[in-house]
Amino acid sequence: MDAIVLTADMIIVFCLLGFAIVLFVFDLLRVDLVGLLMMVLLPLSGVISPEEAIAGLSSNAVVSIIAVMILGAGLNKTGVMNVVASQIIKLAGHSEARIMVIISSTVAVISSFMQNIGAAALFLPATMRIGRQLNIPASKILMPMGFCAITGGCLTLVGSSPLIMLNDLMESWWVNNTDVVNSADFSPLGLLSVTPIGLALLIGVLVYFVVLGRKLLPADVCLIDDNCMDKRLQEIYGEQVGQGYELVVPSYFPAQTLGELELRPKYHVTVVGIAKGEKRYTKNFAPVKDDSIEPGDILWIIGSDQKVATLTEELGWQLRTEPQLFADDNSVDESGIIEGVVIAHSNLAGHTMQELQFRELYKVNPLAIVRRDEIIMDNINISKLAQGDTLLLQGKWQQFRLIAEKMDIAFVEEIRGEELKPERTKCALFFLFMSLALVLGFQVKLSIALLAGALGMILTRIISADRAYEAVDWRTVFLLAGLIPLGTAFENSGAAAYIAERVLGGFSQMTPMLLMFLISVLTAFFSLVASNVGAVVLMVPLAMNMAAQIGVDPVLAALVVAVSASNTFILPTHQVNALIMRPGGYRPKDYMKAGFGVSILYTIILLLMLKLFYGI
Repeated sequence: MDAIVLTADMIIVFCLLGFAIVLFVFDLLRVDLVGLLMMVLLPLSGVISPEEAIAGLSSNAVVSIIAVMILGAGLNKTGVMNVVASQIIKLAGHSEARIMVIISSTVAVISSFMQNIGAAALFLPATMRIGRQLNIPASKILMPMGFCAITGGCLTLVGSSPLIMLNDLMESWWVNNTDVVNSADFSPLGLLSVTPIGLALLIGVLVYFVVLGRKLLPADVCLIDDNCMDKRLQEIYGEQVGQGYELVVPSYFPAQTLGELELRPKYHVTVVGIAKGEKRYTKNFAPVKDDSIEPGDILWIIGSDQKVATLTEELGWQLRTEPQLFADDNSVDESGIIEGVVIAHSNLAGHTMQELQFRELYKVNPLAIVRRDEIIMDNINISKLAQGDTLLLQGKWQQFRLIAEKMDIAFVEEIRGEELKPERTKCALFFLFMSLALVLGFQVKLSIALLAGALGMILTRIISADRAYEAVDWRTVFLLAGLIPLGTAFENSGAAAYIAERVLGGFSQMTPMLLMFLISVLTAFFSLVASNVGAVVLMVPLAMNMAAQIGVDPVLAALVVAVSASNTFILPTHQVNALIMRPGGYRPKDYMKAGFGVSILYTIILLLMLKLFYGI
């Protein structure tokens, strides 16, 4: 075979690839803009056609991501993800490491029989909800989950596109090289042939993040427009109003009403929830002064650390270190604290909250009245409201929407949370399983199957069309759409084949282990900067030829190629990494920081398994 000659197109591709990597490494440009820049520069340089440059917008990966984000939004709307999150928390408790391992392992198993982008995207809403509920940064969970979704594709021969293609590519090479294999019949790999290697890789990734994850992964930055607690309210009212705590009333405590206990005037705390019962609790989320507190009741109160400590010491109530019964209700997705201003000419002015039956009618809890520079916390139920007063209110987000419709109060910030439609749960699950059935049972292309499910959710009004568009992270879409043509140019220009020939041909004395190492590293590099499918199509025949020349089983070399195609952790170019980038608040350097270690460990484990199982 003639040697591949370096061409002008190859030089251009190498320069643009290096330019993109520099932009990623030094964070000089937003990642989606880097993708768009490649989409423009590649056709202008003449390396690929304009049609190829914009083909990424209609690629299977990009369309699948759009559809699966809409599916996730629909499931979230029905409250399905609340149930999933609650079950994981029950199983894992409040341990960050256990939650990370359970979520990542579950996604990996699902990824072993469906596309890893689908597995990761379906669990993304539940993972975000768990993080917010337990105050665990999403950045500590999402990257391990994403890396395990990619690795989980190596658990079976149908878990990733490279492994699905493997038998066909090997058989094609076998037919064309009968003289090399001595006319032996080709034996295709079985469904679980790769499972031992895949399990070892998955365990290695999990152990890596359990041991080093806290040091390598960034902490969330809490922004006002994010789905996390508003720091501004905490800074203004934190010392006086405080935060939520769960208390248990002991069995010996005498029954009294809230009015008799005088918790607010004595301790400056607000009871925002009372749960009564033993196994099945009845919850009251807007208790009034006539409601009784009895032995065995569980209270949800808001107060400062010092005031709550004083209350528990004097009354002998038990303070729980972590909320249990009210954990779901205390989630920022369900309830929160918000400021509302009594507007000019409001019908509230001159009336008290008691007269307006504020708690009884709207099921929200007044925490304080802010009047000019004064924060009023005593007797707020009987204090007459004035125009311009700011009310600090706690309650369910759905109740605040009702107040916004019925009362002359202007809320300072947008009301969070979504109105759930639990009655549409079965319908949403039907469209989810319909999409999976189309992919797994009828071999429908992933993007079309997921689009069918997403469209079903919109047409049946589980979510509106506007909400569906809002659910799509367009940064992720344009990042991938822009990088796909870069991969196309890398393959079509011959740049990938040129690198492979130069690297593999540069070693005169090739041992089996060295060959497997070079094959693994080259495949991982091509998968990272181009596509895993393109890398496998290029590398499988090349690797099998090299293996046959030094007397190694060609099938084993091809298997190394297919498994190494999932070693794509260093840059956010894999669709799973791109998907979790914005929700996790990651930057390219975060992938490099954590991904280099995972890539090295991945290669070491793969080579060790070859040594252990195949005697290489």
